Amino acid sequence: MDITVTFRHMDPIESVRDYAEEKISKIDKYLDTVSDAHIVLSIEKFRHTADVTLTMNGARIKGVEETEDMYSAIDQVMDKIEKQVKKYLSKSRTRRSSDSIKEGGMPEEALAEAEEEADEEESMRPDEGPAIEVEKRVAMPMDPEEAAMQLSMSQRSVYVFRNPRSKEINVLYKRSDGRLGLIEPSN
Repeated sequence: MDITVTFRHMDPIESVRDYAEEKISKIDKYLDTVSDAHIVLSIEKFRHTADVTLTMNGARIKGVEETEDMYSAIDQVMDKIEKQVKKYLSKSRTRRSSDSIKEGGMPEEALAEAEEEADEEESMRPDEGPAIEVEKRVAMPMDPEEAAMQLSMSQRSVYVFRNPRSKEINVLYKRSDGRLGLIEPSN
């Protein structure tokens, strides 16, 4: 796990950095893939704030906690992050076990690889118009509720995902009134 610790409005303290890195490294036991963690520790008057952002498998998990002591802020934010990681992993494991084989009988990983190969072949063709760059690939199915959580944790205004119930691509977007809208294909 790649861990970055940033200090704001305070001098870098090695013991606090080590404590934060030790706490975030305990999350690594739940993860089977490479992930990144960014910890921002700041002090404003009597408020000690710990802000943790964990990126894994394209998902972003974020937690912020504010107390009167930096060590307790780190402890509390790590409890939040641990709960979110466990929830995310249990949802993805449940989804993988129920959707491990698509309707065509092709395993999900093989289907994703085949789609990537087809996309690479298409990108090698001569340009016929404006170039489109792929920002993010979504291979894993996800419930609309989880997609809403991912969208709320990101800075994006649109989130594209595969709905496991309908097996279709859906689009979740932030509306101008602050609510979320869902676009589903019609049959």
